[in-house]
Amino acid sequence: MFSHDKIWEAIDQLAARHDLTPSGLARKAGLDPTSFNKSKRSSADGRQRWPSTESIHKVLEATGSTIEDFMTALKGPLSAVSGGASSARNATIPLLGFAQAGAGGFFDDGGFPVGQGWDMVEFPTQKAGVYALEVQGESMMPLYRDGDVIIVERGAQLRRNDRIVLRTREGEVMAKVLIRQTPKSIELLSLNPEHPGRSIDIGDVDWIARIIWASQ
Repeated sequence: MFSHDKIWEAIDQLAARHDLTPSGLARKAGLDPTSFNKSKRSSADGRQRWPSTESIHKVLEATGSTIEDFMTALKGPLSAVSGGASSARNATIPLLGFAQAGAGGFFDDGGFPVGQGWDMVEFPTQKAGVYALEVQGESMMPLYRDGDVIIVERGAQLRRNDRIVLRTREGEVMAKVLIRQTPKSIELLSLNPEHPGRSIDIGDVDWIARIIWASQ
């Protein structure tokens, strides 16, 4: 059973993980900036106030987090989630430059990291299929800047409006927003408003990975 304090602590942890204050997180989620203030967590007569499921949903959408991320935060600090015998704070995942991701030899047929040339970066997860890509250039502005690191999960369930990384069979790698996926094609919205959207035949897609975190 989750307590009132644990729910609010989980929200605070998600805010901190994205370098935001509780007010900044609320604003990013399209809520009143005071929604998550400590003064709003109980009423004047001392009754506990709980965040609504709608508010939590908006927070997860705004930060690109999953319900699993939120459940993990409920169990303890995200930077020190236990993973077997070792702490998740010591976990490392493969890191590759975005430009290199289009070259051959770095991914297997399923889109998972293989071969040499990968660096490592610390990230609190033990999930399989999670790796990092470093943004290069300005094509993903204003959402992602040159040098930002985005964490992606290969094999994660995709939903409309998810931020994703897609690699074509010709080696083109792009970060986009998923608008629609059919058995024949996938429609994408560009993160940079100066770039047009894309419609790609399913047969031309090598792999797709969901963006679950970014170092902004």
